[in-house]
Amino acid sequence: MKRFQRRRLILLGMMGRCPFGGQTWLYLNWLRGFQRLGHDVWYVEDDTVWPYDPEQNAVTDDCRYAAGHIARCMERIGLRDRWAYRLADGNVTSFGMSERQLNALYGSCDALFNIVGATDLREEHMAAPLRVYVQCDPVTAELRLANGDEHTRSAFANHQVIATYGENYGAPDCGVPLNDVRYLKTRQPVDLDFWQADYDPAARFFTTIGNYRQNGNDVEYKGETYHWSKHHEWEKFLDLPRRTPQPFQLAINLDDPADRERLESHGWRLVSPFRMSLDIFGAYPRYFRQSRAEFTVAKDQNVRLRSGWFSERDAYYLACGKPVVAQDTGFSNILPTGEGLFGFTTGEAAVAAIAAINGDYRRHSQTARAIAEEYFEASKVAARLLADIGLD
Repeated sequence: MKRFQRRRLILLGMMGRCPFGGQTWLYLNWLRGFQRLGHDVWYVEDDTVWPYDPEQNAVTDDCRYAAGHIARCMERIGLRDRWAYRLADGNVTSFGMSERQLNALYGSCDALFNIVGATDLREEHMAAPLRVYVQCDPVTAELRLANGDEHTRSAFANHQVIATYGENYGAPDCGVPLNDVRYLKTRQPVDLDFWQADYDPAARFFTTIGNYRQNGNDVEYKGETYHWSKHHEWEKFLDLPRRTPQPFQLAINLDDPADRERLESHGWRLVSPFRMSLDIFGAYPRYFRQSRAEFTVAKDQNVRLRSGWFSERDAYYLACGKPVVAQDTGFSNILPTGEGLFGFTTGEAAVAAIAAINGDYRRHSQTARAIAEEYFEASKVAARLLADIGLD
């Protein structure tokens, strides 16, 4: 039997920069996965991008909210003294440890995991002997790289390993250009103690949480535009509430009153995710547990090119014992579907999946949790990635 070797692992992220539930839990689950395996795990936020402060409702160089948010979250998961925050924008501000200690940490670690790839690596980061880019939102980078984008090329080159949530990469039905890059496959870890099942047959709404319209990340590739904003896909299924008696509630950000009016006129109930998303261990996970199931779409980029991407939020619903009906991005090639989890491409398939869930809700709820336990449990996902990079 191979002897366990405790590794020092650094996770780079941006939960202080973007202190909402979606971003924060993305990092917390990875931290918990490595922590459960017994490793010496550190969370570090170290870049030049100013954070968003929800109390000021502004992007600011005042880092007190960001650092406080990280400190509270790390204490909650039992890693109270294992974090650092540095805003290196010229007027350097550090929290959690000194600059000297942070720079030494990079040199003493076994691996640095750049989760989301949100941090542009600087000279200090390059002291880490093994740098792993964990690509949580695939396709955009690949299209940009195929178009010759220098920033993407440099970002990839600064890491020895690229691990992606695009689990269908390289499959016959996947159209994502891989640009001769060697990818490891990984997926969303979920800490099942924090994300516990809550079976409630009286739960009413199929829900989801996210953004409706986002600008700025569309990519032109071989004469076609591949869209980032999910509103393009929501438009295809606007009439769903009229095709099934099942009620829906969307906790999505809506900036355009016309979008709100259009959704509501088609029968979608809408709530704001803003406040609940700031309550990381309370209202945010409670919204999942109080739902009946999830109905959601994916980005056009992932749908058309069949990347295999699967949402962290989908995995959280499954962990809570909530069935998931999600627009298929090719994940049906990897994950079991048809019970507890359904991938759809048409409105007819979505309606059929919803009817199946409501026809035997207990069975589909139990299967949803079982899928989370088998495929997304945090320590399993973390152990597989460590093995793949040679640090098991």
